[in-house]
Amino acid sequence: MATPLVWRSLGVVPYDDALDIQVNQALRLLHLEDDAQTVFALEHPRTITIGRNGSEANILLPIDVLVRRGFEVRMVDRGGDVTYHGPGQWVLYPVLHLAPWGNDVAQFVRNLEEVVIRSLAEVGIESRRVDDLPGVWVGDDKICAVGARVKKRPSGEFVTYHGIALNVNTDLQDFEVIVPCGIRDRGVTSVAAVLGAPQDMKAWEDRLRRHFCEVFACDAVLAEETA
Repeated sequence: MATPLVWRSLGVVPYDDALDIQVNQALRLLHLEDDAQTVFALEHPRTITIGRNGSEANILLPIDVLVRRGFEVRMVDRGGDVTYHGPGQWVLYPVLHLAPWGNDVAQFVRNLEEVVIRSLAEVGIESRRVDDLPGVWVGDDKICAVGARVKKRPSGEFVTYHGIALNVNTDLQDFEVIVPCGIRDRGVTSVAAVLGAPQDMKAWEDRLRRHFCEVFACDAVLAEETA
């Protein structure tokens, strides 16, 4: 039997607001006040985030300079190092309790990567995982970042938040102010760069939702709204 899922399309949401939305939902799950499996789909304004394993050494300009150039910089509680969010990038924040998927965090992360791999394959882009480097790669270039945070319910069941960031029409020049994910010998790319043409963002949300439902064996109810 497919797991019910609520898919919430939030549009463009400042990073801090989106974090509040997903943390509040995660807390409702952790405190057993809600049982809904939810994915928040959105874009962020230009934002640099530093994960729990990150280093400010991987930010290549002073923070005050970045702020003047229109970036926000945030310390966050996901795993991973430094990454970038911005217009033209689909960010999915699955806030899930993992009992329907064996309470397996590693499999959850692989499933997120699989959603992206299948979505890219649909438009003829061959992508892959790279050992010890989370995310999805096209050749030696990262096209999608993955970062998750999990906490436990009293039962021992894991609850997830944070998620994936797929570069669709992302301005790749914005990545030049950081060392993405702390990896100096690899690059970044986007769907538009690989295919050589701008992409329809709504079509990409639909594609990601379809493959998310396939990989996670879900039935999604759409809840379009403004955050």
